[in-house]
Amino acid sequence: MPIRPELRWLYPIDWTELSRVIRFERAKGRCETCGRPHGRLISHLGDGRWFDPDTECWRDGQGRSVAFVDFSDYRGRLRQTRVVLATAHLDHNPSNNRAKNLRALCQRCHLLHDRPEHRRRIRMTLRRRRALGDLFDGPYRLS
Repeated sequence: MPIRPELRWLYPIDWTELSRVIRFERAKGRCETCGRPHGRLISHLGDGRWFDPDTECWRDGQGRSVAFVDFSDYRGRLRQTRVVLATAHLDHNPSNNRAKNLRALCQRCHLLHDRPEHRRRIRMTLRRRRALGDLFDGPYRLS
């Protein structure tokens, strides 16, 4: 995931090298939560289940093997996505770059991990907008 420009100064100068070490040396190019391989085009159902081309079996969102998927039940839901690994901060603090605080995650796992933080930031943004609206324009209007 791209680093927001206003937060860039929180990251170390060698962040790209540190991220590369976490993603490709420690995690060996796979998501540390679900096991999806970096750079590969994978088939998935959108609910977390995906087809692992290396072992030729279906896996769930945690990387565990699941029963074979009958495609007649999921016609039209089978999608393909290219997996891109990113290095995530487990505590959402970009200045905490200890190895145990960093994890290589695919797009899906990264978004699921960051969901509570994203919701918190949305609430804060809406509060700031409401406060500014009350301060300069009177009561806040949703229009």
